Amino acid sequence: MKRAYNFNAGPSSLPLSVLKRAQEELLNFQNTGMSVMELSHRSKEYDAVHNRAQTLLRKLMNVPETHDILFLQGGASLQFSMVPMNLLHEGEVGNYVLTDSWSDKALKEAKKVGKTHVAASSKEDRYKYIPKIDDIRLSDHAAYLHITSNNTIAGTQWHEFPNVVTNLIADMSSDILSREIDVEKFALIYAGAQKNLGPSGVTVVIIRKDLLEKSSDSLPTMLNYKTYSESRSLYNTPPTFAIYMLSLVLEWVEEQGGVKAIEKRNREKAALLYNCIDESDGFYRAHAEKGSRSFMNVTFTLPNEELTKKFLTEAKERGLIGLAGHRSVGGCRASIYNAVDYEACEVLVDFMQKFKKNVS
Repeated sequence: MKRAYNFNAGPSSLPLSVLKRAQEELLNFQNTGMSVMELSHRSKEYDAVHNRAQTLLRKLMNVPETHDILFLQGGASLQFSMVPMNLLHEGEVGNYVLTDSWSDKALKEAKKVGKTHVAASSKEDRYKYIPKIDDIRLSDHAAYLHITSNNTIAGTQWHEFPNVVTNLIADMSSDILSREIDVEKFALIYAGAQKNLGPSGVTVVIIRKDLLEKSSDSLPTMLNYKTYSESRSLYNTPPTFAIYMLSLVLEWVEEQGGVKAIEKRNREKAALLYNCIDESDGFYRAHAEKGSRSFMNVTFTLPNEELTKKFLTEAKERGLIGLAGHRSVGGCRASIYNAVDYEACEVLVDFMQKFKKNVS
């Protein structure tokens, strides 16, 4: 079977070796006579999977013991609500940097919970850049500063994180595990799995333990971070198959040489595509400004809508899938998450060069 070159923004490409291993183990996981999907989440076999995922993530991201690792459901969208519900209290203000529609949605949910403040924004310029750190203006009584580390729609990314006097919170759904970061700088990191961590279904939350005391006991049980921390994310049935797949992806990252090696490859892939765009004499134009370009989502436009449709149609015919840009930006988008290999980017660049030559 010929595999597609998968550039979807999410759910995204998974490592082929991971898919093959899951296929091999699907009907009989570790001689249990059952699929991992059928195992009790209280069984020792599943418990080992659960622990393996948490241990590997802590190791690969160098998560300090001051932080807890939680497995939740509901995606990043639920975290838009859980963050302010747990961490934004009377007399405090949730601060947000707006860099795409996802951060805008996070702000919208926080407004339902308490007071908010826009500390910086690139919204008026169609989110083409990440605001300068010096331009961030915190409110008085700031409970936290929320950022979106990578922006899938606009194709922008924070390449330097702000040092702030309040708690720094990041939605890292689309670039977690793609580069080395200092987790200690963050009070809370959250990420839906379906970009770099595995299939959709599990959401990872990395939270500084002292923040757990800010979660009020009056919150609904399943919306309280303490519930997951105190139960090792086993208060109710977790998304067991998604966590199993997460553990396999983390093993794959370790086999590749860890996050440092993954980051090197991601930078090489992004450079290949951006060089093609920049050397096209304006035929392809990057949406994001150079200093803010994402290594995960390469967004670009063609001279007109007719050529864009033709480009996408011919790309699909050649097995290049998921290249349509988001409707709010238009054009094209190549999402090159960890599991998208360098060869796939070479094939895309070759197609882009030949397409330009054929229509010019």
